Amino acid sequence: MSKTVDYYVSLASPYTYMGGTRLPDIAARTGAKFVVKPIKAGPLFEATGGLPLPKRHPARRAYRLVELQRWRDHWGLAMNIEPAFFPVDDSQAGRMVIAARQAGADALALSNVFLACVWEREANIADASVLQAAADAAGFDGAALAAQAGSAEVEAEYDANTETAIELQVFGVPWFICDGVPYWGQDRIDFLERALAG
Repeated sequence: MSKTVDYYVSLASPYTYMGGTRLPDIAARTGAKFVVKPIKAGPLFEATGGLPLPKRHPARRAYRLVELQRWRDHWGLAMNIEPAFFPVDDSQAGRMVIAARQAGADALALSNVFLACVWEREANIADASVLQAAADAAGFDGAALAAQAGSAEVEAEYDANTETAIELQVFGVPWFICDGVPYWGQDRIDFLERALAG
């Protein structure tokens, strides 16, 4: 029997980008379904003691770049570790991914498209026209998703995802929950896959 994984994401996170690239293959191998749940990182960090990147100590910011390069090279990704548009407001991207999920489209694929905009293509995902063009290029109806992204239903789900994440003690992204067990970070996905295959 296939399992469902709740997948909490920020569409600006480098580690969500790294992990997201691996999930379609894992889903194919295990039959798992990843339910993409974009969250508002600001309120999540505020509630759980995290700090946005500009407020972190310089030592932490410097080591972050070492780790990003190390993991980029390990996975062989076409990733710019200091992209032109980061930090960036990912709220419209998150809303469009929710709109895709509500419409029955492949929200996982769309989330990876938007993550690649930041970390590969150096595109500004705070710009609605960038998101619409990226969605169109990937085979989605960008205009329809952008229109639905402004709906009360999408905003309610966005808020609910964030509130639920806080209640579940999620404090970073990517965050996965499978059979009630949490897995934080792209470097824990191997453990998640073992659980899915078991």
